[in-house]
Amino acid sequence: MAKEKFYITTPIYYPSDKLHIGHSYCTVATDTMARYKRMRGFDVKFLTGTDEHGQKIERIAKEKGVSPKEYVDGIVRWVKELWKTLDISYDYYIRTTDEKHIKAVQAIFKKLYENGDIYKSSYEGLYCTPCETFYTERQLVDGKCPDCGREVEKLKEESYFFKLSKYQDRIIKHIEENPEFIQPPTRKNEMINNFLKPGLEDLCISRTSFKWGIPVDFDPGHVVYVWVDALSNYISALGYASDDDSDFKKYWPADVHVVGKEIVRFHTIIWPAMLMALDLPLPKKVFGHGWLIIDGGKMSKSKGNVVDPKVLTDKYGVDSVRYFLLREIAFGQDGNFTNEALINRINADLANDLGNLLSRTVGMIDKYFGGVLPKEQTGNDFDAEIVKTALNTVVKVEEYMEKMLFSDAFSEIWVLVRRCNKYIDETTPWIVAKDETRKAELAGIMYTLSEALRIIAVLISPGMPNTPKEIYKQLCVEDDSLKTWDSIKDFGAMPKEVRIEKGSVVFPRIDVKKELEELEAAMEKAQSESIANKSGKDDKKKTEDTEIITIDDFSKIKLRVGKVIKCEKVEKSDKLLKSQIDIGGEVRQIVSGIASYYSPEEMVGKNVVVVVNLKPVKLRGVLSEGMILAASDDSGSLKAVTVDGDIKSGSEVR
Repeated sequence: MAKEKFYITTPIYYPSDKLHIGHSYCTVATDTMARYKRMRGFDVKFLTGTDEHGQKIERIAKEKGVSPKEYVDGIVRWVKELWKTLDISYDYYIRTTDEKHIKAVQAIFKKLYENGDIYKSSYEGLYCTPCETFYTERQLVDGKCPDCGREVEKLKEESYFFKLSKYQDRIIKHIEENPEFIQPPTRKNEMINNFLKPGLEDLCISRTSFKWGIPVDFDPGHVVYVWVDALSNYISALGYASDDDSDFKKYWPADVHVVGKEIVRFHTIIWPAMLMALDLPLPKKVFGHGWLIIDGGKMSKSKGNVVDPKVLTDKYGVDSVRYFLLREIAFGQDGNFTNEALINRINADLANDLGNLLSRTVGMIDKYFGGVLPKEQTGNDFDAEIVKTALNTVVKVEEYMEKMLFSDAFSEIWVLVRRCNKYIDETTPWIVAKDETRKAELAGIMYTLSEALRIIAVLISPGMPNTPKEIYKQLCVEDDSLKTWDSIKDFGAMPKEVRIEKGSVVFPRIDVKKELEELEAAMEKAQSESIANKSGKDDKKKTEDTEIITIDDFSKIKLRVGKVIKCEKVEKSDKLLKSQIDIGGEVRQIVSGIASYYSPEEMVGKNVVVVVNLKPVKLRGVLSEGMILAASDDSGSLKAVTVDGDIKSGSEVR
């Protein structure tokens, strides 16, 4: 019997910078669903990738002195390494610079044109380069991009347009007739009321003002704009319009596109219209998840409030980070990220509950039975409730997973984990062990705990792929058939003579205060390195000897004399000082890692040299709006660069 197919995708990420934990959140959730479906016996295909064309990429690459392809190659290497670190089990990684994708997009563009769904005209409008999006005047917020808050620019150029308005009624009809198409339901109401019913305008789908894109093969002066280029990846990855389209025929339509809520409209309006024009079936579902919120707003590079997932996984392990993302935030809603919430969740759920359950069980089997349970076992009055809870948990987890309610699914699993810890307190094995006549009863208690742990290991496998391996290892579960989803439908599949192999504590408890300080410091360092090293070139090419800049490059750096009018230590930091600096008619707050060399009192009154056009960042949660220049030598001493004499604040340094 052929396996049922399941095709799931993440959005392809725009490689303008390194991905943060918000991107990881979406991909971890998608990976969890893919793993779950594989465990349920589905023939799964999981797609992710990178959207690599556009004006922004072209500009950044030019600033860095590399080709656009060199720039995106460097970032793609980093993205793939991050997905490897996070155990993302994708089947396809699509790059919009792939030859297969380019040919598919050109074929799609040409077919839309030949079908009469594309026409040439000119476009004049407001454009946000970082977001690669056109906006009308009424869509702007305070005259700026509604998504990223940056300045927009007026553009006028010849373009091809897609007749999006032609498909308005068909899209509304499809959404109304397919209530599961847009999830969660709040996104559906937003699409209909905010975009469809007010009326759709035809869509600009080609550009002539830059070259870094897929050429329109019948009109080479144009490059295909992002909507046709990026959205087509979902079918080009499967071989659509190629010599081998077998995967496309087998797996399309997609079962679910998992996307951030800010791009739901592109996936539920523009993409369906394109597919209708191509006479292709629509995806079965688009799930728009919420944002990770930090410092009161969406996690964003432009706000300087991002969290590096590599720092978190290095400190706490992949499964701890994955568990937090899945458990802490109801998928579909916005969720708050704080370092303290992460550590508290690790301590409470992973260390105190699951880790403690495994350690106690294995420790008691070792202590009371020398590491191997006897075959002779009897039950007790509390066994029936454990069995019932375990089997009910399997049913409930399946229900929640099918709806992509990951937080609810893991909440149910932890009901079983905590019930098992309570079972230990109820059965008091340390008391039973004192009575030799109750040896079989004690063995039965240990078996019940071991079997429950095996079931828990299977249940958490989609979201936490590494922890089950450690549980199986310590319980000596070597038979792969005992690690399958089907094996947890009945309680008691494990052989009675359980053997154990004591291992290390899977989730050590964390000292919250100490850890928060260390984590903040690690994140500061990672953010500083990110700011200093944004480039697509290989590190080995970056040496002082070869990094020659022109006078034009140097002129981009704005240096001013600033007078320190106030200075204090940053709370909970031994290295950082927070200075208020007058740079001539404006006071800037600048955070510097110089507390080991200067006291706050020593800094006040100094005329320092300040970089004033550095992008603001947050260090230890404190906004820094520039940089004080300093010099250091091999001895480790450091001195702030100052200006002699009574020079006016704000004077240019050149």
